[in-house]
Amino acid sequence: MAIRTQARWAVRRGRAVLRSAILTFVVLTLTLWLMPGVAGTDVVDTLGLVVLVAAVGAVLRPLLLLGITALGGWAAMLLGVVAQVVVMVVALRLDPGSRVSGLPSLVFAAILAVIVAALLDWMVDSGSDDTFVREARRLMRGVRRRAAGRLLTLRRPPAGTEPGLLMVQLDGVAEPVLRWAIRAGNLPVLGDWLRTGSHTARGWHTGLPSTTPASQAGILHGATRQIPGFRWYEKDTGRVMVSNRPRDAAIIESRLSDGRGLLRDGGVSIGNAFSGDAATNLLTVSHAALPGRSARGWAAFMASPYGFTRALVLGVAEVFTELHQARLQRRRNLRPRVSRSGAFLALRPASMLLRDVNVSLVAEQMARGVPAIYCDLVDYDEVAHHAGPARPESMRQLENLDRMLGVLERLAPEAARRYHLVVLSDHGQSQGPTFRQRFGESLDEVVQRLAADALVVSSGNLSMIYLTRFPRRVGRAVIEHDHPQLITGLTAHPGIGLVVVQDEDGPVAYGPGGTHRLLDGAVTGTDPLLPYGPHTRADLLRHQSAAHVGDLVVISSVDSGTLEVCAFEELVGSHGGLGGWQTDAMLVHPADWPVTHELNGPDAVHRQLVDWLVMLGLRQPDQGTLERSAPIPASGPQAEEIARLSPIRDG
Repeated sequence: MAIRTQARWAVRRGRAVLRSAILTFVVLTLTLWLMPGVAGTDVVDTLGLVVLVAAVGAVLRPLLLLGITALGGWAAMLLGVVAQVVVMVVALRLDPGSRVSGLPSLVFAAILAVIVAALLDWMVDSGSDDTFVREARRLMRGVRRRAAGRLLTLRRPPAGTEPGLLMVQLDGVAEPVLRWAIRAGNLPVLGDWLRTGSHTARGWHTGLPSTTPASQAGILHGATRQIPGFRWYEKDTGRVMVSNRPRDAAIIESRLSDGRGLLRDGGVSIGNAFSGDAATNLLTVSHAALPGRSARGWAAFMASPYGFTRALVLGVAEVFTELHQARLQRRRNLRPRVSRSGAFLALRPASMLLRDVNVSLVAEQMARGVPAIYCDLVDYDEVAHHAGPARPESMRQLENLDRMLGVLERLAPEAARRYHLVVLSDHGQSQGPTFRQRFGESLDEVVQRLAADALVVSSGNLSMIYLTRFPRRVGRAVIEHDHPQLITGLTAHPGIGLVVVQDEDGPVAYGPGGTHRLLDGAVTGTDPLLPYGPHTRADLLRHQSAAHVGDLVVISSVDSGTLEVCAFEELVGSHGGLGGWQTDAMLVHPADWPVTHELNGPDAVHRQLVDWLVMLGLRQPDQGTLERSAPIPASGPQAEEIARLSPIRDG
């Protein structure tokens, strides 16, 4: 058996060496042909140069990898590209034919060779992930060999023992979008899981606000009510908090964390807003650092010829793809649409790079055998914001994420545990023309006409308005005394569907044709909550109990026919408020796992994931199940009504 295993390894290794040699020969031939001033190429000399490249790489790459690993962080990104160029420069300098001379020419030729190699490698694999998988497997085997050197077992535990849990978040994917893509056959990996019965898919309701930071505060920490939006104003400090800003995220996490997060007990957070009390945090915003010396996967990805350099070259191609797709939208006069130039052009290659880095880091942690991993992949969400959630370019990103799930499946045999895979989203997206596009002015401009001292803070089609001269939150009586036109002016605007204000009898939702008293459900005139679905009353009540919520909460109108909303930001696909699919998240999990909670809100998803960790033996059950949320009345009618409208079954 051992001899047969070694023979298979030798055959695989031989094929890899032969493939690498052929690819290097073609790369060098094309590079020398493209170089100005190089008259011709001798096949024998080029074959000798292939050997030189292999020899120089064998000597220099391990040394460069050690340097990258030692420095970590940004140095890995810089030295990752430099490593490839240095290997090629040294090999060309030692070329017996001396066909390229002078340092500038050597560097230019080396850079050209690296670019050609990345493109050829992608074409040879027909755009597949075979090379990426091979490199990730090599990384994982290296991690396990080093573990074995520390007297840890190299052999994967038998199936069914010592399991692990890998949770992959597909940012922004609505449950209806997921099901449509699976029915269309565009997601073969997830589709195969569902059709074979290994997994099942279900929807869950995010509530308000439907944003990544709020959802991850709930999923990872069980504390959704600490976050009223993607951004908000805090009257006690006079600061606008932006949850994807590392300094603010660190402050927010200090409020969320009680030491009992989802990833306590040795878990790993990768690419998230918050840590979930993980032992290891990689590319986590609240920890504001790139992976350091301990994350060898980061360094290995950057130093690999198929890692950072490949992602960088292909990322440039993504920029041209984006320009072409934006031009097509303009030529076809496709609406709604927004400008896709400027900073968004950088988001396409950046999200592609981040996806590959995240998967490499996940592979490394699987090889280490950590008990639980939570990773956020943002590709779809970033593109859908500007292109639209169901547009072809957005669906292409979703298909790419499905391929990454297939990559993780292929890497599973190299893991130190048998990992179960759960896939979920944090929210969906809703499409529509922006508020400015539809009405010719921004919400800020509308509010300034009605109340000059008000601060408007928006997240998608949710906006919170703060009267900054008051040190605490104020209610309807004070607002109407100081700004008698504000509430009536907002509710009369055709682009606004709801305005929620605290009254003496609790919060009231005002609409264009009526009001809805949230505590007792009393409606006057036309119920303004009807266009937003059956959860709206509970969502608004829960949001009113959040920390630092605005004096007024504004939700844009929703088209009852198309479910389109008008974002207060310049986004075609938006989320943060209510209306459309933005509150319709999804959860894909092993079919035989029990669902012991009503999945209404991120905190409920947190409790469900904790239950599964306990079921797998990866976590000790807490003493009682507490809803760890931000300020909410301990008693009184508002607390009782929230509890009645949002039933929670503890498992």
